[in-house]
Amino acid sequence: METVVGQQALISIFSHIFFTGVAFYALRAVMFEKWIRKQHVLQAQILYIFLSIAIGLAVSTFFLNISLWSRQLQYLF
Repeated sequence: METVVGQQALISIFSHIFFTGVAFYALRAVMFEKWIRKQHVLQAQILYIFLSIAIGLAVSTFFLNISLWSRQLQYLF
């Protein structure tokens, strides 16, 4: 039982990191310069990082939940 919990935790950590990286890569296509005022570069970078984390976490949670629910379908029948 402890091994399964440990494996799920490891998969969750890697999934969150992976999808945060993918979101960071995808956000590079958006031109934030049009929306950010001059002399606010640090705030723009922080916003960029937080958006990447939020999007990555949401996508990762979605895929982890789909995986969990599909494994639980066996208990339906």
